Amino acid sequence: MRKLTVVLFLAFWPFYLLGQEVSVPDGFQAIDKPNDNGQGVILIWKKMSFETDDVTYTPMVAESANGEFYRMDEVPAILNFKSDLPAVFGYDKENADWHAIEVQGFSKMVDGKNQNVFFEPNHTYFFKIAVRLGKNGGDIVSTGEVSTTPVGNLFARQKTNNFLIFIFLLITILTFIHIAKRNSNLFIRKIAGLDAIDDALGRATEMGRSVLFVHGLKSVYEVSTIAAINILGRIAKRVAEFDSQLKVANWDPVIQQVSQETVKESYIEAGRPDAYKEENVYFASSEQFSYAAAIEGLMMREKPAANFYFGYFYAESLLLSETGNAAGSIQIAGTDAFTQIPFFITTCDYTLIGEELYAASAYLSREPKLLGSLKGQDMGKLVLIIILILGTLFTTFGWQGLARMFTSL
Repeated sequence: MRKLTVVLFLAFWPFYLLGQEVSVPDGFQAIDKPNDNGQGVILIWKKMSFETDDVTYTPMVAESANGEFYRMDEVPAILNFKSDLPAVFGYDKENADWHAIEVQGFSKMVDGKNQNVFFEPNHTYFFKIAVRLGKNGGDIVSTGEVSTTPVGNLFARQKTNNFLIFIFLLITILTFIHIAKRNSNLFIRKIAGLDAIDDALGRATEMGRSVLFVHGLKSVYEVSTIAAINILGRIAKRVAEFDSQLKVANWDPVIQQVSQETVKESYIEAGRPDAYKEENVYFASSEQFSYAAAIEGLMMREKPAANFYFGYFYAESLLLSETGNAAGSIQIAGTDAFTQIPFFITTCDYTLIGEELYAASAYLSREPKLLGSLKGQDMGKLVLIIILILGTLFTTFGWQGLARMFTSL
């Protein structure tokens, strides 16, 4: 009996719906999407009592009051609510009772071809919506027309939190730069790998062997490569003072030129411009493993007393550091490639982990701008960590206000 009831219900379900009072969705509106470039429109309407998995809504749009209406993608009745767009409608509990979809254009046939048309700012569009009951059902009802005119905005207000965080960090960094100009002895915790640079260079001088510098396989505009070149300048200056020999292997011609200028300037600062040899800052190869093989060959032939690996590395990291270890070199590495850090820790004497690579320039030079930037960023991170802890505690006890203040909408 129960099975028969289910079968009859499924068979006559469409007719049952037709018998219901199916009306125009309440509160159907078209509004300009706020905080955008003027190409977004949001359609909203109240959730209806007869909605099931088989009910869909189809928005339609016309480019003029008497123009042809073009159908958009179907919207399942169980999806797309105001609560899915907190940047526009906030976190009101009633948002779950309203549908909302964002549309930016439609498709229409032009000369026999389907063409996508995007909304234009300051142009009025007209909308209505159709309700379909069941996969094979027809459109039961279409609403009356509503219209709106999308307008571009100069400022995205939902990003105000990001702007305020930026202002806070900017003020913090500028404040610490000012402090660093008055006091260059601001505390930075010891980084053993950087403290060991002078020892490694001294060993190379005593043994009469060269120093090798490798700065990874990233382009010159990458942060890790820039940090590596800054460290190269410091090492080159000390090599010049110790009257040792520095070799720099490059995989990119642009990085080679930058490295040559950096090393040359460091030799001039050390008062030893005559000791600079351009051929020691050379191009090895632009291919990953050819580059690694060229450096390994140099290691085994010349057996440099100290090897420095700073920058972003890939699978070649272990090949290089293992070969340098076999050659008996002191090895100091620093990378922000988290996949390669374990290999450097295993095979090198000292390893700079992650952001220690970025801090190295300020640590070595004590230059006020670099030092102040480093201290300012650390203070900003400390404040954000405290906010994260407080947000976690407040959310745990049921108040989500602080967490929402920092939500990226």
